[in-house]
Amino acid sequence: MEKMASVSGIRTLIRIHHSLVLQKSFRRSLLQLASTCITWRHCSGSNDPLLPSDTENKSLLENLYVLGVDVKMARQRQPGVLRKSFTNEMCLAQFLQEKGASCKVIASIVSRYPRAITRSLDHLEERWQLWRNVFNTDAEIVSILDRSPESFFRSSDNEDLKKNIAFLISLGLNSKDLRRLLTTAPRTFSNTLELNKQMVEFLEDICLELGGKNPEQFATSIISKNVYLLIKSTKRIGTNINNLKTSLMLSDAELLALLQGKGADILVLSNDCLKRNIHSLEEKMSLLGFKESDMKKLVLNYPNILYIGAATLNSKLDCLLKGGITIKQILEKPKVLDYSIQNITERLKELQRVGYDFEKNGINILDSSKKRFVAKIEKLSGVSEE
Repeated sequence: MEKMASVSGIRTLIRIHHSLVLQKSFRRSLLQLASTCITWRHCSGSNDPLLPSDTENKSLLENLYVLGVDVKMARQRQPGVLRKSFTNEMCLAQFLQEKGASCKVIASIVSRYPRAITRSLDHLEERWQLWRNVFNTDAEIVSILDRSPESFFRSSDNEDLKKNIAFLISLGLNSKDLRRLLTTAPRTFSNTLELNKQMVEFLEDICLELGGKNPEQFATSIISKNVYLLIKSTKRIGTNINNLKTSLMLSDAELLALLQGKGADILVLSNDCLKRNIHSLEEKMSLLGFKESDMKKLVLNYPNILYIGAATLNSKLDCLLKGGITIKQILEKPKVLDYSIQNITERLKELQRVGYDFEKNGINILDSSKKRFVAKIEKLSGVSEE
């Protein structure tokens, strides 16, 4: 045992030594190549020369290996980058390190989004400052880059980013909304300003057509609720709105209320997907003996039901019905459908074990937090044992 422990300790020391050597090598490489960075400030772009299609830039590959980049992954993601004659990998690494990124994070960013090494130092500094107008610290931005490097490096046009930030702020979107847009729908900011204005004007027109009194607030509210709207086409959104109105036979006032509420979430679905889910729900409700008005009420109260695929929705409904829940109770408390089939099944088993009466007590317990559910089961278990 002592011998095994000794071997294990030696291996740990070797790993630590290798890690320290790699970090020293990384820093030394940055210092050695700092002067070279100046010549690479105007780095490669889409129009810069590429090497022959079967030839990769050997000096670039050597630098990437020094940085710890997974070259195989980079080659799979964006192979053209490895054939560029001029790149900016060491400047990028030095820039990110100065912002607080670790060697591991820098290597991961370049591995997953190689095009990052084609951005000039001037571009990086300007873009970082634009992001800092939205985020409070460098650490926040580094964390986002680590999760999604594409959100920062995808676009090379800082002017579009600057204009779109100013435009979205003018709409009344707050810092929290802008952070969500940058992190989850970054393509919003690489859209032209005209394209984003077109969507906003389209939403304002929809509001007026439905009898709304404040189109500007309507557009801002919907975008705030669903940040993906600005990266979808007006045609998709318009078709989905028409499908909802005709399929559910909604009045203008009902449709307006739906869109201003939780209905914004379903507008970004593909047109075919929304049609299919509406049709599937109609069939299921009909089989269960309910009227079209019941389906309309269900969607108005819980529009996210149209986000659930047909097979999954049917399985959840069947599971609840077999567990002693009535469809009327589901209509009154549709949020129970938010939970996975596994979660629903496990909770129903626990409630059956303690003799829970759904008819008498309702189904609110199925929609409670895990902590509250466990506490309730423990309390009911104690009562049943007595």
